Amino acid sequence: MNKTLTTCPYCGTGCTFYLLTDDAGRPVGVEPSQTHPVTQGRLCVKGWNAFNFITHPDRLTAPLIRRNGKLEPATWDRALDLVVSRLQQTQQNHGADSIAFFSSAKTTNEENYLMMKLA
Repeated sequence: MNKTLTTCPYCGTGCTFYLLTDDAGRPVGVEPSQTHPVTQGRLCVKGWNAFNFITHPDRLTAPLIRRNGKLEPATWDRALDLVVSRLQQTQQNHGADSIAFFSSAKTTNEENYLMMKLA
């Protein structure tokens, strides 16, 4: 059993836990960090189950682009180029105030920081 210290992805509290993986690298559970100042060796229900989404069969592992009404896998470069193009087109057609961004407490501090830089 391998243990990797990581940050819980579910909220902005930043709780840490150890992701437990088997010898093949598959996640099998979590163990709370005993030294985190907030959790002090405990986790909420989301933290205890944070490893489940990694291997969920419905998890997206590649970007999808809609073509002819159907979603098709795409490369990250293609998907990001499309996002940039559509944002630029929207701004040109409707003005700078036509674009807004929304973040959440369900993202990490790092993700919220990046959102702040983007917006």
